[in-house]
Amino acid sequence: MSGEVTVTGFGVRTAFGMGADALRRGVFAGVPSFAATTRFDTGPYRTAMAGAAADGPDAVEGWALRHALAECGAEALSMAGLAPGAEAAVLLGVAGDHTSVTRYWRGGGSDGGCGSDVAGRAHAAEPQMSQPRAPEKQLVRGASTDTGRVAHAGTAAGRERVTDASPVADTERVTDASPADTRRVGDAVPARLAELLAGGLGLVGPRLTFTNACVASAAAIIHACRLISSGRIDVAVCGGGYLVEEETFGKFDSGRALSRDGMVRPFSADRTGLLLGDGVAVVVLESAEHARRRGARPLAGVVGWGAASDAHHIAQPHPEGVGLARAARQAMRLAGDPDGDALDYVNAHGTGTKYNDGAETRGLRAAFPKRAESIPVSSTKSTTGHLLEAAGVVEFVITMLALTDGVLPPTAGFTAPDPECDLDYVPNEPRRTDPRRALTVNAAFGGANTALVLERP
Repeated sequence: MSGEVTVTGFGVRTAFGMGADALRRGVFAGVPSFAATTRFDTGPYRTAMAGAAADGPDAVEGWALRHALAECGAEALSMAGLAPGAEAAVLLGVAGDHTSVTRYWRGGGSDGGCGSDVAGRAHAAEPQMSQPRAPEKQLVRGASTDTGRVAHAGTAAGRERVTDASPVADTERVTDASPADTRRVGDAVPARLAELLAGGLGLVGPRLTFTNACVASAAAIIHACRLISSGRIDVAVCGGGYLVEEETFGKFDSGRALSRDGMVRPFSADRTGLLLGDGVAVVVLESAEHARRRGARPLAGVVGWGAASDAHHIAQPHPEGVGLARAARQAMRLAGDPDGDALDYVNAHGTGTKYNDGAETRGLRAAFPKRAESIPVSSTKSTTGHLLEAAGVVEFVITMLALTDGVLPPTAGFTAPDPECDLDYVPNEPRRTDPRRALTVNAAFGGANTALVLERP
């Protein structure tokens, strides 16, 4: 299995800034990114803290999710040496960009029609892309063809249907919203962001979007690895993104999941919850043979992957970490190391919540009963915050950097040990070592779990 799927490029952006050096200054130094955000009014909420980039009106516009994905995608392709027009699948883990929807309604939107007419006019106003694109999809048998009701926003054909469905008389609905808001309301559709990323990068091939919450971008990477390892594609561009915005912030606040003291302390006895953070990343995956033929430099091998569901609770993990353990064992078996004898590091999901950290610890013990205590484990959400749909791909990049740099990122903010969390969590300080193989795991609402094994080339 070793080397069949390789990483040849990446682009990453977090609250620390753009690129690997920003991660080294922040994540690997154990410096939390949390500060009071002014991106929206945090007065109604229990905390104002988030791992958000320096903000203000201009920065918020520049951090529109479509722009951040495009920036990271361009960096990844440049590093991999792939030119526009390349044949590559695009797989994205994202829930959409809801910032403009929130602004639209607060700016005077009056009814539910914005999902079709505003998005339609936005598509019509945008210049047509000249880059090659994938063949248009066929409608699913039995699907409605009433263009006034159905918006197939994930395809080029869908753009035409949405535009045609937009009544001219409805333009008065959006007169109170800013042009930027109305232009980007369609970005709330996850498939649209995948289409924009692929089209903007000039990539020819299938496009697919995953929306399964905090494992979305990890699931995109796993699906790409399956496609590559089975010989169905040679190259995949995988990404994910989440930028702190009010809708999700409010949901986590109402669920009492946000940290009360403005810090994230994964695996510590006094942990009080998570904080959200900005995160966007794109990675280029290739078959090892394809990378060799074109002389690309492998950054890491993806040698194992696994996915499992424990179906225990809509918002809580199984208390014994059953799904996480199952996903990790799948990944390690595929990597040819079922007992984890060659595993040097685990990048944990590590949200800093009451339910996650103990369950994850028990899941890792179940996955590696002989070695759990000797494997270093850390949570980089202690510095970046929880990146939701982007967590998988950003932490994939962080794990890859740990292998290439020979430094394990710490669990920042670690204080008193929790008796339920009794592994080696690399507390507070980075650890210089010589890791060759690492595991990164993620979990999501609904009991979804993913695991990816990376190996230094």
